[in-house]
This record gives sequence, C-alpha cells and structure tokens, in this order.
Amino acid sequence: MRISSRLVALGASAAIIFAACGPGASTAPSTGPTGSTPTATPAPSAAAVNFKACLVTDTGGLGDKGFNDNALKGLQDALAAGSASEIKNLESKKDGDYASNIDLFVTDACQQITTVGFNMGAITKTKASENPDIQFSIVDFAYDPPLANVTGIVFATEQAGMLAGYLAAGVSATGKIGTYGGLPIPPVIDFMKGLYAGIAYYNKENGTKVQLLGWDPATPDTGVMAPADNPWGNTDFGNQQAQAFFQEGADIILPVAGGTGIGTFTAAKQAQSQGKKVYAIGVDTDQYLTAPGFEGVILTSIQKIIDKAVADAIALAASGQAGGKNYVGTLANGGVGISPFHDLDSLVSADVKSGIDALKAKIVDGSVKVVDYWKK
Repeated sequence: MRISSRLVALGASAAIIFAACGPGASTAPSTGPTGSTPTATPAPSAAAVNFKACLVTDTGGLGDKGFNDNALKGLQDALAAGSASEIKNLESKKDGDYASNIDLFVTDACQQITTVGFNMGAITKTKASENPDIQFSIVDFAYDPPLANVTGIVFATEQAGMLAGYLAAGVSATGKIGTYGGLPIPPVIDFMKGLYAGIAYYNKENGTKVQLLGWDPATPDTGVMAPADNPWGNTDFGNQQAQAFFQEGADIILPVAGGTGIGTFTAAKQAQSQGKKVYAIGVDTDQYLTAPGFEGVILTSIQKIIDKAVADAIALAASGQAGGKNYVGTLANGGVGISPFHDLDSLVSADVKSGIDALKAKIVDGSVKVVDYWKK
C-alpha cells in the first residue's frame, strides 16, 4: 500500500462530501488542559447521538496557536453540534506516545479517534487495522488506496502558499523573503513550494527578481529546518533564524514550524520597535486571531481549515458514513486559503490584491499549476 500526504481532490461523485468552508470559518481555538490522562469535556444536554470522539495531538501539543489547537477546536465543535456526546484528548509529548495514546482511547471505548500530524501516518494505519470497529481520521495524511475505517484529511497548502508568495513578493521592499520549517516532511515542504511558486509567478508577471531564502527547488525535499529534537516548540530557534534572515536582507518570513514560529513573530515585533519594516506570514490558522500580541507583525496566514474538516469527519463517523475515503482541502472547495490582511491591509496595493484574485482564479480553473513554478 502506498501512503501519501496528498491525493487527487475528490470529485462530485465521491461518496464522502465535506461542506465547503472559507478561511473565515476558523476562529481562535480553545486550549484544553493537558496531562497524562485523557481530558474529557462534558456533553451538551441535548446531544443528538451517543458517540464518543477522541483526539491524539502531535508532539507540538496544545497551545501551539495553530495546528493542534485547531484540530482540538474541530473536536469541540463536533460536541457543540451534537455529532458527539463526549470528547477526550491526549497530548503526545514524544513520538513514542503515539501508540500508547491511541491504545488508551481504544481501551476507553472511543468510537472515533482523530490523530493529528503526518508523523502519525504509520501508527494510525497499524492501530486502525487492529481495531476495525473503530473509525479513525488523520490530519495531514492520507492512504492510497484508502483504509476501510480511516478518513484521511490533507490540504493543498501549496495552492494557498502560492497566493502568499505572490503577496509577499508584491509587498517586500527588499526583494528578499525568508522561510524555514520544523521537519522536512511533505506537509511542511508544500508550504515552501507554494511560497516559491508565488514569488516566481510574481516575478514573471512583473519583471522583478524577488528571492526566497531558506528553501531551494534544486533540493526540494529539504531546506532550513529547526533542530529535530524540538521542531515545533523551539521559540529560541524561531527568533534566531528570523534575525539571521533579517541580516540577510529579508523583510518577510514564513515559519512553517508550529509554535516555533512564535519566536519569529517575537523577533519581527522587536525589529519593528527599532524602526524596521519587517513582517511574518502565519500558518494553519489565521494567526492574527490565534496569536494575540502580534497583530502588527502578521501580514497574512496560509490557512488549512482543519477544524471544519475534523468536525465533519466526526459527524460522518457518527452517522456511519466515514472510512475508506479521503478529503483534500483546496482553493476550489474552500479547504485552504489566505487570511485577510487585517491591520496591514494598507501595505497591499490594489494591483497586488487584484493580482492575487486573478492568480487564485487561474489555480482553481487549472490554467496555472503550482508545480510549474517551482519544479526545476
């Protein structure tokens, strides 16, 4: 069986249909308490079903202001909507926790288990095979062919990343953009591919030579990455790498590293206090909303509408319709996008805004393909 982080987007004839959602659908996630035992949330008094849904985070954990927090919000939204009568979550502190956390939820009679993150692909497959009566979903991973009791949830982030790259190229005063990741895995690299493609497209359309630092299409499966022992929560690295990019002349940085990116936001805010005009691009959620205190730093965010996809997968599982299918969030179905420019809207010219709209339309209709603008 081939395993993949990206599949062809589902057609209208697919048996699983996730409701389309725009970038504005995702709001600031609520962070639940943590610990070595599952965190339970009381059911609403009028729950429509008797269904227990559970979630295992990746090692970045809750409080990352993005990826894991947004998945938890999807779990909570399922409870609020009546798709689940009880929810629980466990945080993975290390890779070795993945299997034991899933096992705890199997023992606890969870009827649906959502695992969060590409690195959980192998163990989710194993545990789903061992427990065919339990429905699973996994964020940022899909199986080809699909597994009978698993819903894979993946996102064409390179599409939204291309819009962000065009934006960054149009706003940058120095002509240099920086990026780094947490780990060199497909869901991270896809952001970088999109960013590069958007810059390349802007250069082609406008006769400019804006550069990307930190990722090179000549070696597409790597790039500047955080230390592997703490890729998602290393704010010191995020701060130091941002300063290094600023010294190289970059004035906009895309961190694709979970909570590590908060260090980059901090560095940008500090640089702004010294009179420098530098900015950052958020990931996963609209981080203008989820990372308070950095409103003047965040130009936009490349969004994966994780909460809606997780909640929809739970609803389908509760109704007996899930499993054996995959979902791909795209620009066309509203599963990915870029957030509003909020406080920094005045930095974005009318020409750049119209260029983004035109590029989005071309990506959606297939006349522009992201891969044509990054692959060497």
